[in-house]
This record gives sequence, C-alpha cells and structure tokens, in this order.
Amino acid sequence: MADHEAIPPPPADGWKHEGVRVVKADSLDSNTAQTPGMNRAAAINLARTGAQKLWAGTVHIHPDAKTGAHHHGHLESVIYIVKGKARMRWGEKLEFTAEAGPGDFIFVPPYVPHQEINAMKDETLECVLVRSDNEAIAINLPDVEPVEKPEDVRWIDPTHPTGG
Repeated sequence: MADHEAIPPPPADGWKHEGVRVVKADSLDSNTAQTPGMNRAAAINLARTGAQKLWAGTVHIHPDAKTGAHHHGHLESVIYIVKGKARMRWGEKLEFTAEAGPGDFIFVPPYVPHQEINAMKDETLECVLVRSDNEAIAINLPDVEPVEKPEDVRWIDPTHPTGG
C-alpha cells in the first residue's frame, strides 16, 4: 500500500466555505494579463478561489489573430478548444505546426517557444486554459525568425502507439 499524505482535519465550518467552489460563467474576472487580439478571463486562481497550484480561465482569440513567439517559463499549460480552430507553432524557429479543433486538448511543456494562432479568418477561437501555477509568466521572444513553411507534426501517444 502506498504512503498517502495525511489529510488535514476539516475547517470549523465542515468545508462549507473552504470546500468546492463553483465559478459561474458570468462571473469570470477579465482583470488579468491581456494580449492584443486575445481576451483572457480568470475563473480559478489564488485570489478568487484560494487555488495554490494552478490557474484556469478562458481565452478568446480574435479572428485571424496570433501571438508573437513566447514561452511560459517553468509552467505547464493545457488548452482545451471549445469552438473554432487553433493552429500552434513551436520550436526554436516555430518550425513545427499542428491544428486542434473543438474537443481537442493542447499540452505546452515548460520553456517551449510557441505561438498560438486563430486559424479562422471569420470566427473567434474559444478555449479553456489551465496553467500549473498562479504566476503570469509570458517571456516574449522578439528575435525568433519563424521559418516560412513549418513541418506539420502529428502527435503519437506513447501509451497507444498504434492508435489502439
């Protein structure tokens, strides 16, 4: 049997105010770091819910908009596509690319230079973003010269390499 971390005793109110939080869609906080062509809104963070180890919210990328090359330091990021089509470019010269649509997840490991692109010219890309910490780290990489034709990369799940 594995050792488990000791569970602390419940707070005085029996978890009533220190337990589960439901953040309603109409109460997201847009007072967060913004990027031109994108709108972010926080749902889960330290200030709003007491979350210690993650940040979650929504990102809407305007039609035909894209970020510059950047990375998020030691943070891991997960992007879930709700509506639209995302095109991701990554690598030292943004030489790799892949697209994701509704229902797809994107994982961005720490320190990976990347760029998010709305692949649709007439539709907003709607996503849910989760990061592995509350820190708002975005390191812009203005000296990256993207290759003209990136290589399309299909991810192969190492736990199911034959798709089974």
